[in-house]
Amino acid sequence: MRLQPSHNSDLDQATLVSDSKSDFARDFHSYSNPHQIRVNHVELELEVVFSERVLKGVAVLSFERLSLDRNCSLILDTRDLNVIKVEGSTDGLTYFATSFSLGSRDPILGSSLTIQIMDNCSYIRIEYSTHPNASALQWLDPAQTAGKIQPFMFTQSQPIHARSWIPLQDSPQVRITYNAKIRTPQNLLALMSAENQANEPGDGNYNFQMEQPVPSYLMALAVGDLAFRPLGGRTGVYAEKPVIEKAWLEFADTEKMMEVAEQLYGPYSWGRYDLLVLPPSFPWGGMENPRLTFITPTALAGDKSLVALVAHELAHSWSGNLVTNATWRDFWLNEGVTVYVERRILEEVYGREREEMEALLASENLEKILPGLEEQDRIMHIDLKGRDPDEGITRIPYDKGALFLRYLEETFGRDLFDRFLRDYFTHFAFQSITTADFINYLKENLLGKNPGLASLESVLEWIYGSGIPLNAPQPKSDAFKRVEVQADQWLQGTTPASKLETASWTTHEWLHFLRCLPQPLDVEKMLELDEAFHLTQSDNAEIAHQWLLMAIRNNYRQAYPRVEEFLLSTGRRKLISPLYQELVKTPEGKRKGIAIYSQARPTYHPVAVTTIDNILDWNGKIS
Repeated sequence: MRLQPSHNSDLDQATLVSDSKSDFARDFHSYSNPHQIRVNHVELELEVVFSERVLKGVAVLSFERLSLDRNCSLILDTRDLNVIKVEGSTDGLTYFATSFSLGSRDPILGSSLTIQIMDNCSYIRIEYSTHPNASALQWLDPAQTAGKIQPFMFTQSQPIHARSWIPLQDSPQVRITYNAKIRTPQNLLALMSAENQANEPGDGNYNFQMEQPVPSYLMALAVGDLAFRPLGGRTGVYAEKPVIEKAWLEFADTEKMMEVAEQLYGPYSWGRYDLLVLPPSFPWGGMENPRLTFITPTALAGDKSLVALVAHELAHSWSGNLVTNATWRDFWLNEGVTVYVERRILEEVYGREREEMEALLASENLEKILPGLEEQDRIMHIDLKGRDPDEGITRIPYDKGALFLRYLEETFGRDLFDRFLRDYFTHFAFQSITTADFINYLKENLLGKNPGLASLESVLEWIYGSGIPLNAPQPKSDAFKRVEVQADQWLQGTTPASKLETASWTTHEWLHFLRCLPQPLDVEKMLELDEAFHLTQSDNAEIAHQWLLMAIRNNYRQAYPRVEEFLLSTGRRKLISPLYQELVKTPEGKRKGIAIYSQARPTYHPVAVTTIDNILDWNGKIS
């Protein structure tokens, strides 16, 4: 199925490519006023208090004035912070008390922190503590970790959760450098998205530096009983000790991925690239925190079949971290470009066939989910005013965005488009840009220099249309065709499941096989597959997820205990949300989902809790 494209008629083409200082550049998800006063550096000194589940300490913000109005206040973003004291300074050495006020709490944005500053003030020192239920922080008891001995804590700042653990200008338009002093209990290792100084737990005192300017959503902290293994000269992996060996083997190709990415798109700008494998409650697949990608343990398949996730987070080192979306409605600039770069890395490391399987699975899934989205949510440059930016994190910015870049590659030729993209990263390095900035750069440096190949109108259709344009690329996979032949033979009864030739199948071929089966599928057919391939007990998180989704749809009760086990042991939102969504389609399923969630909810990250609460209309009762 392919939806017909449609334009948003309310948008004038001249406006779309106008000066990015218009409302298209305004960040509706921040109270801050960087157009008047812009923070450029943060010094943190925080204590990690597991017994209270809070961070306590101070943040010192350095800033510059951009407004001629010397009486304007500094406005910061916060969410549920306990602000104890605010002081100002002219030199960063001597501080004096200054007045401040917290605005009323908005359920999405939190509360503004307005600070009165003297004419010659350049530093603000804020003493504060976080809330035990801060939306960015997850506190894990020892029993929730792999080691079962020490507790664990980690942050998730994207998109606007940084304000729940640091008072700052929480907008991707504002890039800052930062230093941090972190105090932890002894024998725990603290890591940040910065220059890490230690590979082994020490006395509980850690110092960090991030010299490259980053947006607030890329600030990250994790504390746990962790070990380190090098993967190459500039790469390595951290994980809990029972997990480290498996992670080291799984991610062995990381250094090679980095070398390939540099050959394609220019030098890596962040020094080291390390991975941190988090506990299963981590709500995302990965988070591209510079120098230290946070990654889900569900990627540990044992055969490197799910390391596209590593390629994706590494690709963010160019698209997202180096060149950043200026607002969350421009999110496709981060994710669409990154998925495209990820696929190019995969092709170089694992071959074209592997890349095409990944692309085809994504393209098929995109067309599947489009009809279920509101028209406004099918648009890459999504309108999120008055909405939680988490609502914009769908497959549209990722997969539709990647298809758009592949369309440009196929239209202009790979060599030409590679040069354009490499120059794009260089031109906008360490800047935050809008969709209008991208279009203007594209017009000048690709469309204008190569007339007659693609029109501005076709570009705008991709970015502002609500469907998949008819000129969209069509990924192709011979391997998937062979899978479909076997699926047909099994469905027709000519080949029993036990005789299917699956020994060499990758994760991608298994996913395609399961997704191409008709729904509903007879319980007898489900049982035959399960007896032949033990899919209910699969250790591969992606295959298990797809199979359990089918089990719920087809009332395959033999898999229900595994559904419960999966939902109780996995917190990755991509894997658990569809299962709950499928459960709520029947009264019995909803009761089962609520019963499971009542146990799982305390173990999920706040980001996942918000999502599942909405799916189940959660009221805290088992019914």
